[in-house]
Amino acid sequence: MIYDGECNFCKFWVTRWQQTTAGRVDYIDSQNPKVAGQFPEIPREQFDTAVQFIETDGTVHSGAEAVFRSLTYSRSWRWTYWLYQHAPGFAPVTEFLYHLVAKHRTAASVLTRLLWGQEGALPSFVFSRALFLRLVGIIYLSAFVSLGTQILGLVGSHGILPAKNMMEAVHEQVAQGQIGWERYHLVPTLSWVSASDGFLQGLCWVGAALSVVLIIGFAPAPCLFLLWLIYLSLSVVCQEFLGFQWDVLLLETGFLAIFLSPLQLRLRTGNLEPPSRIARWLLWWLLFRLMFESGVVKLASGDLMWRHLTALNVHYETQPLPTWIGWYAHQAPAGFQKLSTVLMFFIELVVPFCIFGPRRVRFFACWSFIALQTFIFLTGNYCFFNFLAIALSLLLLDDAALRRLVPARFRRKCLMEDVIEIQETEDSEKHKTLPEITVPRGPLQQPGAARLNWSKWILVPVAAVVLLVSVPQVFGLLGWRAWPAWDLALYEWISPFRSVNSYGLFAVMTNPRFEIIVQGSDDGQMWKDYEFKYKPGELKRRPKFVAPHQPRLDWQMWFAALSAYQENPWFVNFCIRLLQGEPSVLKLMDRNPFPQRPPRYLRAAVYEYHFTNFKERRESGNWWKREYKGEYLPEISLK
Repeated sequence: MIYDGECNFCKFWVTRWQQTTAGRVDYIDSQNPKVAGQFPEIPREQFDTAVQFIETDGTVHSGAEAVFRSLTYSRSWRWTYWLYQHAPGFAPVTEFLYHLVAKHRTAASVLTRLLWGQEGALPSFVFSRALFLRLVGIIYLSAFVSLGTQILGLVGSHGILPAKNMMEAVHEQVAQGQIGWERYHLVPTLSWVSASDGFLQGLCWVGAALSVVLIIGFAPAPCLFLLWLIYLSLSVVCQEFLGFQWDVLLLETGFLAIFLSPLQLRLRTGNLEPPSRIARWLLWWLLFRLMFESGVVKLASGDLMWRHLTALNVHYETQPLPTWIGWYAHQAPAGFQKLSTVLMFFIELVVPFCIFGPRRVRFFACWSFIALQTFIFLTGNYCFFNFLAIALSLLLLDDAALRRLVPARFRRKCLMEDVIEIQETEDSEKHKTLPEITVPRGPLQQPGAARLNWSKWILVPVAAVVLLVSVPQVFGLLGWRAWPAWDLALYEWISPFRSVNSYGLFAVMTNPRFEIIVQGSDDGQMWKDYEFKYKPGELKRRPKFVAPHQPRLDWQMWFAALSAYQENPWFVNFCIRLLQGEPSVLKLMDRNPFPQRPPRYLRAAVYEYHFTNFKERRESGNWWKREYKGEYLPEISLK
């Protein structure tokens, strides 16, 4: 290919095409004295107006056709020439755009560098992958440690919803012939081996240990598979307590991360291949769905508070576990709350499309998402959700961008120096005027290097399943409900694995805030309150920061207050455990008002809670105020 070596726009894209075609195409600038002698049949003025691509048989292509024809020598862009040849209107439109750019090269060069940056070389995502996988390991670690400290009280043999009872019920169905081998598909859990307390706790601590191994960077692919399998197993037997959106988000992220990880023993090596583009794009697609669906559900629900931009007037005080910063955010004027809602909708509905844009547009999306997640983290406790969303967002940054953010010491530990040396060499080469542009090959590009990525024979089917299920989910939120029967069957088949999901928190605002206050008594006359560790109760207690830990009982109490106790069988079980004085359940509480022996009677009342304002808090010292609304659970006792 012959191009104008004095055109910065041309040099920028030729640098990329040279990498894309990987040495199968020679690139020579038209200012090279050898060009006129080697190609006398091409008039000199043609070199100044358009790139020329000369085939080995002497066939000459010019303009947009030359670009697309040269890209047939790449592995990823061959389809563009097919479109040029066969798609109606594609050829004339691209030729028009090509000549429009050729006439305005300076403006095109400025726009290109504004959208893609100064680097002409293709971005590398090797360190980006290493950082992302370690962040996933950290999030898995927080999830397993958090659950490990609570699991006996939640689903232990004497917990609120014993896992062994669930597994015994499934075994009973097997014994009765109601289900056969499909039981392992319908109930995908390692608890088929055992549902004992020791086994459940063992799964948590093995998961925590594997998370540390992943953070270190040892055997990433096997670690990620085992982490996904263990968390899926626990999600099944923990029932309601592990059914939150961030739990399925972690499962889907962890599943896709398996295919992003290199097939090697260590992450840190100088002979890493670039990450699979298919796996990276699937994770970008997941981030798009997470953000876009979160915005769509708010409007699709028909909730007038979202449509009138007044939802944030009540959100901070009605969310499950607000922080003390959330109290201050609630005091902001209505105009600020409306502006915040508009910005949120912009980030959730518009910015997600930037994920698939040019380099700097992706960066804008990344920092917009991080800003939103940071504000959510500061005002409310959402377990590891914000950290996981930020980890997915950071995957939009390439190695050159991360180099400016990550300290040099950490870069050396996480492989970045090798990657940056290669990219800096490429960046320096692209500014030289050479007879032939040659981007040096580093360890990432050496021919004959061992393949360390997953085969496309695995990645393509995985991508097909994810897209076939998730694309209709997105369109479904937009009003399209016509799922093909085969696609619905595919969704139903993979749904037990919780690894392709739809998302969207707070589609409908829950206003006002109701809280359940559990009370015990020895005589039925004098009642004492049970205090939870983090949910609102005592009025003077300041809302706490607890994320990434999730107090799952506290969270479940928020949902229980939205409906009657008859719709929450677990709540009755919880109250029975309090009457029994079960230690594993009492450990989930902040204060037991009956330390010597369990109460004889127990009941629950519903209160409407609101944040105090500045004046009320200054006068009373209270963060909350409440009003009694009635009985939730009538007085009960053990026989």
